[in-house]
Amino acid sequence: MRPMTHWKKIVQDSVTTPEELALRFKVDCSALEEVIATFPMRINSYYLDLIKTVGDPIWRQAVPSPKEIRDSVCMADPLAEEDLSPVPNLVHKYPDRVLFLVTNECAMYCRFCTRKRKVGTARMHISEDTIQAGIDYIRTNSQVREVLISGGDPLLLSDERLDSLLSRLHAVPTLEVIRIGTRIPCTLPMRITKELTAILKKYHPLYINTHFNHPSELTPEAAMACTRLADAGIPLGCQTVLLKGVNDDPKILSALFLGLLRLRVKPYYLFQADLTKGTNHFRTHTTTGIALMRKLIGNISGMAIPTYALDAPEGRGKIPLTPDYIVDQGVELRFRNYLGKLCTYPENGDPL
Repeated sequence: MRPMTHWKKIVQDSVTTPEELALRFKVDCSALEEVIATFPMRINSYYLDLIKTVGDPIWRQAVPSPKEIRDSVCMADPLAEEDLSPVPNLVHKYPDRVLFLVTNECAMYCRFCTRKRKVGTARMHISEDTIQAGIDYIRTNSQVREVLISGGDPLLLSDERLDSLLSRLHAVPTLEVIRIGTRIPCTLPMRITKELTAILKKYHPLYINTHFNHPSELTPEAAMACTRLADAGIPLGCQTVLLKGVNDDPKILSALFLGLLRLRVKPYYLFQADLTKGTNHFRTHTTTGIALMRKLIGNISGMAIPTYALDAPEGRGKIPLTPDYIVDQGVELRFRNYLGKLCTYPENGDPL
């Protein structure tokens, strides 16, 4: 494991221009300028060091591509988050839970980001007023029992600001569960300090869904970050995105999901890539994802199997996409197992 550098210094040393990137890799600066003008680049020094060669799976997630501004297929806001925001930066899609955006910055700007239209830009305005408005909305809507804190990446907030935010949310009597969505354990694991975990553990029940896409991201530093969070009693899940040229291979996904289990992180979702403007080159056909799931189910531990899902356009929610094993349903259920062998199960009672 490399010597630990303070996480703020690692973010400060981020590559944000084509010229800085060209000091490490052979790139066409002119081709990237136009992309970055629309979709900013930030690659912190830790994540930059994970890139082995131009075009590898880590490169593809972090380095802009001219394909981003040639995308004529996808949409700026594919999940209709703006239409589902009763107050700025809070999305109320499902009856009992809300998505609360508390920062517009990330440790690394992922090229496939659902909110790439505004993350890292002035188009995503977050202030103490918008955060207080979100907390007030949650407090006055008693059907909201769960909040997912996201952004940007909420763990980029200072310890003091994060403590204040969690304290105010925890004080809402009708709020039962707090979740944090963060890629920090993957992209900036040294941010997961003992001081931070001491703050987080004060606000149970608190869950963290993190985001790893490739086994190369499961570094000793990431392992330490996940260990600290798990040792603080925080259940950890992983929301992986299926990305063409990054992880659309059963061996890669197997290694990733089994590696996550070793770090006490439960693979939670494997998401079909959203229809986000500038990300069409990452999208696979859904039959690819279903075929990958068929190769995983039964061949690795069920604990390592996530739900393959698509977040439906226009804010219509997450839809599981699963391989079809059922052959026939009558007085008995006829189906094929993961090896393709025909099986039967006698039914009992009348169908619904």
